[in-house]
Amino acid sequence: MTKLGTFYGIGVGPGDPELLTVKAINAINAVDVIIAPKTEKKEGSVALSIARSHIRPTTEIIYQVFPMVKDFSEWTEVFDGNKAEIMSILRRGKSVAFLTIGDPMFYSTYIYIFRLLRAEGVKVVTIPGVPAFLAIASQLGRPLAFGNEIISIIPATAPRGAIESALNSSDAAVLMKVYKNLDEIVDALERSGKLDEAMLVSRSGLDDEKIIDDLRNHKEERLNYLSTIITREAIR
Repeated sequence: MTKLGTFYGIGVGPGDPELLTVKAINAINAVDVIIAPKTEKKEGSVALSIARSHIRPTTEIIYQVFPMVKDFSEWTEVFDGNKAEIMSILRRGKSVAFLTIGDPMFYSTYIYIFRLLRAEGVKVVTIPGVPAFLAIASQLGRPLAFGNEIISIIPATAPRGAIESALNSSDAAVLMKVYKNLDEIVDALERSGKLDEAMLVSRSGLDDEKIIDDLRNHKEERLNYLSTIITREAIR
């Protein structure tokens, strides 16, 4: 009986290929098959484009479509189908890498696949990546938190009340996935006293990166899903 191959979850960072870790590059170079996740609306995979320069020409690349979901239970058929395809490769003794933007354990589609494969007894190796908000803070020269300050990491897709509560109870904040409701987010930042220090970066590290430092004048801006705000109370 052929031994199951190893499954790797690899964080490729926010966009700049130079932000991949040495461990991530070594794993990408070693695996037999790479899973490139994509959404139904997109032709390619952002994660794959970031890692492309580190992939061997002989490595097989398989695209898998993953819906952008809030409730996993509504999409079990899609995830089960993707899991079955990965399992068929692993059962042939091949190693498989699943590429994911940022970090695999942070708001990532990988987490669903990770749980499904762990339940099948697959050996899983997860390799962390640089989250977008840390890359953004370094790029902009904006420390996220000092001393004993409390920082909240908030999905902008969360209920409005939860967002405002987190903003009001924190010294600093990161808002992820700011793309559908920027006007509401700007108003919430204003009420919490964190708008003046807010900066937004869309598609950090990619060719079409956008930086906005005056959110009041961009409330109606149409943004990509990969948009992040970092902010804090004014430093006295």
